[in-house]
Amino acid sequence: MNKLLLWASVLTSLLEAFAETDLSGKVFIFPKESNYAHVSLITQQPEKRLQNLTVCLRAYTDLSRTYSLFSYSTPTNSNELVIFKTKLGEYTFIIGGDNIFFKVYEPFPAPVHICATWESSSGIAEFWVDGKPLVRKGLRRGYSLGARPKVILGQEQDSYGDKFDKSQSFVGEIGDLYMWDSLLAPEDIQLVYEGVYIKANVLDWRALNYKVQGYVVTKPDTWSLRVASMG
Repeated sequence: MNKLLLWASVLTSLLEAFAETDLSGKVFIFPKESNYAHVSLITQQPEKRLQNLTVCLRAYTDLSRTYSLFSYSTPTNSNELVIFKTKLGEYTFIIGGDNIFFKVYEPFPAPVHICATWESSSGIAEFWVDGKPLVRKGLRRGYSLGARPKVILGQEQDSYGDKFDKSQSFVGEIGDLYMWDSLLAPEDIQLVYEGVYIKANVLDWRALNYKVQGYVVTKPDTWSLRVASMG
């Protein structure tokens, strides 16, 4: 009987660990600056090396300092894929430790929708802000992102899943995060910006495996109210 109870407990833990949560209409709120609070995301294809990708998310913050929006590390590279806000009007996009900068005019503070794509064969990276493409640039041509990633929101990883810097932490709200192992067409990126659901096969906000560490709160989003008030 004890063995049966033990196996039942193990099975329950495994089911909870791999449970998928539909977060549509919700956001993660990171209420205060810290060197610990974060959300770990579990990808749907952990053993796959990526040669093409698209990442989209929405964010809202009034931070004027640098901060991390999306941190994807592997055992061999802590900066495998990073989306980083350097300063107002400038984003940093990192692939395999190399970085490029994208400049954009933007109101502050205001909710923002970001999509980033990268293609290994050409090295071309595209960065879209609120449905508008910025000047295309290139990096890491021929590279492949490593397998077994640790994906973290709220902090930037200086080592594999660890070593967070309080001065780079995110304070604000993040939602509608999706990641594909392919390049979304421009018309699809526009649809995602408009809120149309396109099923994602790496990270999907409507079927997300995640774990919260520290002071992070999940609440209903108010994106539509903010956009309406700005219109």
